[in-house]
Amino acid sequence: MAQKEAGVEQSRVKSGDSLGAKTAVGAHTAGGGVVVEVREKKGPLRAAIPTMPFPLAVICLFLNTFIPGLGTFISAFTVLCGARSDLISERGKCCVFWLNVAAALIQILTAVIMVGWIMSIFWGMDMVILASQDQGVPQDV
Repeated sequence: MAQKEAGVEQSRVKSGDSLGAKTAVGAHTAGGGVVVEVREKKGPLRAAIPTMPFPLAVICLFLNTFIPGLGTFISAFTVLCGARSDLISERGKCCVFWLNVAAALIQILTAVIMVGWIMSIFWGMDMVILASQDQGVPQDV
């Protein structure tokens, strides 16, 4: 009986967690179930951000801060040099490269109205966060 109830709770949690919110593993949900696994849903542009070595990610952040889109443009070439990305397995290196180039162009073109500049800084911060997670560098959340 207990196993059957646990199976019902797990299926309820899996089917009811469609909002994409981040929740800690083992935390209780409003429906009374327990979250088994959490995955952050990313759009194609965010999933195309490459995981680079930490020093290169910091340089790209610095470039994106002062010249919007330049660090993102440089990070596009790291995909061709072997940097990993969440989309490479689905779409291939060339598609991920062009998605990063498109993100850089969006940042450059919209920098005039400040949107691209802010997007560029956040993009650089995401690069540094991905690089620090890859190397196991502790970070404050």
